[in-house]
Amino acid sequence: MKRSFFAKTFAFTAGAALALSLAPTVKADDKGCSNAILRGTFAYTSTGAIATPPAIAGPFVEVGTQSFDGNGGTTATAMSSQNGNISPLTVTGTYTVNPDCTGTMTLQVTFPGIPAFPLDVYFVVDDGGDEFQAIETDAGLVITRIGRRLFKGRAI
Repeated sequence: MKRSFFAKTFAFTAGAALALSLAPTVKADDKGCSNAILRGTFAYTSTGAIATPPAIAGPFVEVGTQSFDGNGGTTATAMSSQNGNISPLTVTGTYTVNPDCTGTMTLQVTFPGIPAFPLDVYFVVDDGGDEFQAIETDAGLVITRIGRRLFKGRAI
């Protein structure tokens, strides 16, 4: 009888300890973010390099504006410099923001005279939704991006 009581008490205590230890982790992962936190227009810069294919390998920079609709749709216009060759570009795509304020974008990028090509991006939303930091995740690209909301605190 004494042994049974001890086993039940131990099992209950161990279960409670496990549940309590996991509770802060679960709550910490949910920061309350969703697609709606990215709404409005952001000024952004991208810096880095294209590693492959060799024909276009070299430094890459970009400055533009990117608009998010709060529902998972995005568009952008920018001016880029790839190996010193200046060119405008346009972007359309989708994005998903996770509850922990990380997310992904799937973009279609168009340069004049070049067919649109896909681009995958991983990002983190910070400063209460007024900024994002991103990295392009496709092979051959070493490019990061920082975007800041135009007119901080307002989704225009």
